[in-house]
Amino acid sequence: METRDIVFIALFAAIVAILGVFPPIALPITGVPISAQSLGPMLAGGVLGARRGAFSMLLFVVLIALGLPLLSGGRGGLGIFISPTGGFLVSWIFAAAVVGWLVERFWHRLNFTRAFLAAVIGGIGVIYAIGIPWSAAASHLPLSTAALAALPFLIGDIAKAVIAAFVTLSVKRSYPIIQLKSR
Repeated sequence: METRDIVFIALFAAIVAILGVFPPIALPITGVPISAQSLGPMLAGGVLGARRGAFSMLLFVVLIALGLPLLSGGRGGLGIFISPTGGFLVSWIFAAAVVGWLVERFWHRLNFTRAFLAAVIGGIGVIYAIGIPWSAAASHLPLSTAALAALPFLIGDIAKAVIAAFVTLSVKRSYPIIQLKSR
């Protein structure tokens, strides 16, 4: 890994921390707040690619585990991982990897629709696939109840996927960080 890669990884972990400055909106049923930070994995994967995007989210998760209050609302520490939020947080690593992998696959014909689909599949599909069962287990709720409780997040997450697609395309055009080797 080059110094440039390490800088980008650290930069995107910092960007996700900055997204936590926006105050969270707590939902009473699940205990999982609505925050701007779930935009982070979509951006990390779309701008950095699979490997660096996943490493940036891994760094962020490790910093949270070490107790840094980087999550929305100033939360941090190991207790987060046994809460309903824990699965959503851990899923960010995999979400960034999937978004990045999809963007890399479509790189030479990347357009808004493909960038948006990458953000939706990785940034919503993967996060929900891991976060909802974790939330159900941590909250002692049936999976169906946890899935229904996640529905209010969907509209905001789709808006975040739109933002991520625009940013991904803008960065690709102006300063492409993803450099694919010739196949």
